[in-house]
Amino acid sequence: MNYRHAFHAGNFADVAKHLALLTALIHLQKKPSALAVIDTHAGRGGYDLSDDTARRTGEAEAGIGRLKTLAGKNLPGALQAYLSHALSGPLYPGSPLFAARLLRPQDRLVAIEKHPEDVVALRSILAPFLKARVEEGDGYRRLAALTPPPERRGLILIDPPFEAPDEFQSAAKAFAAAYRRFATGVYLLWFPVKSPAEADLFCGEVLASGVKKLLRLDIRLTAAPDGKLASAGLLIVNPPWQFEEDMRAALAPILPLLAAEADFIPLAAE
Repeated sequence: MNYRHAFHAGNFADVAKHLALLTALIHLQKKPSALAVIDTHAGRGGYDLSDDTARRTGEAEAGIGRLKTLAGKNLPGALQAYLSHALSGPLYPGSPLFAARLLRPQDRLVAIEKHPEDVVALRSILAPFLKARVEEGDGYRRLAALTPPPERRGLILIDPPFEAPDEFQSAAKAFAAAYRRFATGVYLLWFPVKSPAEADLFCGEVLASGVKKLLRLDIRLTAAPDGKLASAGLLIVNPPWQFEEDMRAALAPILPLLAAEADFIPLAAE
């Protein structure tokens, strides 16, 4: 499995992930105290959806491309924010750019990426944002060093490319180590669903870390395209108050356009 961001930027799973990121961030910023945002697998930061990579897969056109008809309409807050940023420039924003644009003066962002060519692009894209820092390295290892953040309030996105066969285990292990150090943080863990059993096992491993509040969001295409990702999930650890309600409201106008369905599943330890 290889889900390098450039190949799948702007697809249905990316839309859901970025909506969740913005929904959580908007909720956390309702409190005036400082917030740290950590992106463990930041990618390039922005993607040209007109280049050969994006056009070859066609996933962006079937994702964010279908949402252009919503521009200018009266929409729920997080969806309005998402579309205003997603459709505002020549590049489709990656997670770190979405986050950087929403930072307040008291907030900061740490964006981690290990691929050298992506790091160069990421630094260029985030250069205008003084409260954003780019680190080159292994996101899992850096997460352990960055938690708990001095602010004691944090939003952590764990969004690996699933290049390695043991990525599920690595992500679960890295989360567990961070959670032991910073159990009050809000964590978003993205994962592809190619094998439902493997995805369920991953969710169980995260839950076994001692998590008290865990919400699973699954999004899937109603007609699975041959050879392409058709289902993905998000685990939200310590979801902010009313997160699920606002995500449901944000997804409602776009699911028919994406030809997708979504399920929200609260998880609890047995």
